[in-house]
Amino acid sequence: MIEVKELCKDFSLSKKQKKELNISTNNIRVVNNISFTCQPGRVFSLLGPNGAGKTTTLRMIASILKPSFGSIQVAGFDTQKSPNEARKKMGFLTGSTGLYDRLSATEVVKYFADLFGVGKGDFQARKKKIFDLLDMNDFANKKCGQLSTGMKQKVSIARTLIHAPDVVVFDEPTSGLDVITAENIINMVNDLKNEGKTVIFSSHIMSEVDLLADDVAIIHKGNLLFNDTMDSFRASMQDPSLTKEFIRIIKSADQA
Repeated sequence: MIEVKELCKDFSLSKKQKKELNISTNNIRVVNNISFTCQPGRVFSLLGPNGAGKTTTLRMIASILKPSFGSIQVAGFDTQKSPNEARKKMGFLTGSTGLYDRLSATEVVKYFADLFGVGKGDFQARKKKIFDLLDMNDFANKKCGQLSTGMKQKVSIARTLIHAPDVVVFDEPTSGLDVITAENIINMVNDLKNEGKTVIFSSHIMSEVDLLADDVAIIHKGNLLFNDTMDSFRASMQDPSLTKEFIRIIKSADQA
């Protein structure tokens, strides 16, 4: 489970940044007092346009960034008081995560497995399952520096899941992937859900959200505009298209 309570994040601004943003304050708030809960066995979709504070929120959940205010519990551990324990329970995928160019795909995944104390037998079984699903065997021994963007994304997904985390945070997991592999990722997320994992799935592709989400939250300019079940979201829609409804909500907030 993930419990986010009254979460805020402020960033300090340089003189240049204040001039560019045309503001006089020394800080800017990018996440403003948001709260939500992600339940085991359900897929929670966090949506928002670029610059909404979505990725910042996910990075705070992953304990990469510290909240300015508020609290986050991951699998029963406070991410500020017990960050290492929380990280052991979590797999985090983001587009900004780098790979070691000199290591092969297998070596990178093995490195992360070792960090989490995964035994040899478990590693081999999990590696086979993940590499087969993501069609990674043909480049398993190639160095990451030689891989395409899509191949690197697959390696990132594999290293995210190799320790069988209870909580999985996916930030744009299908980015750069072909249609077939993206479908495999959708199936993988459903498998994680069926295994009772807690899954946050962030995507700009509304068809993926429609397929996967049990619960949905929309964040814009750091504020939470919607937080309820996907069924409630569909019932409240004023437009039959998920994409158009999302745009309508964002535009309505801007005009308020």
